[in-house]
Amino acid sequence: MRLAALPLAGLCALLLGGCGNTLQDKPISHTTLEQLIVAPFPVYWLGGTFEGYSITEGNHDPSGAFSLQYGDCVHGGQGFCVSPLRIITSPDNSFVPGGSAPSRPSSIRGATARVSEEGRAIAIPTGPVVVSIFAETPALAAAAARAMVAINALGSPGRPLPARLPDTGFGSTPLPTQMPPPLRRLS
Repeated sequence: MRLAALPLAGLCALLLGGCGNTLQDKPISHTTLEQLIVAPFPVYWLGGTFEGYSITEGNHDPSGAFSLQYGDCVHGGQGFCVSPLRIITSPDNSFVPGGSAPSRPSSIRGATARVSEEGRAIAIPTGPVVVSIFAETPALAAAAARAMVAINALGSPGRPLPARLPDTGFGSTPLPTQMPPPLRRLS
């Protein structure tokens, strides 16, 4: 009787082991990856994995910004997720996030950045974009700022970042969804 139960116990262990990660992470889609590569502006990332965290989500929002999440949700869940690390590249370089939150300027790879949230949030205007880093710890945010590179342009981790360009005017251009449909002659 005991010998017959042994294979059944092994099978149960295998089946339950498949349910161990309820998030069932999957890599970002090829469509999102292609969008990153062909974007008309530099899109910053940290590679497929960084500091032991894999990319678990990639988004291209209606404003044109790209957001890459590294690691599973630390807080939240479906519909709301605070991950260990998120890097966002915004093509609107006229707006540096932070508002009235207490922040301090810091030189990061030759660019003047805004550091806030006790070092867990960093906004770096570079070239025609603003790169925002949100991390669980100040050390992780600083490491990401030192290592980030554009996926679609030449660059190396740790090398100086391009100087901030004058306002590209991206924010003054209406989004496609804000444009009225073309007028047509009534027949």
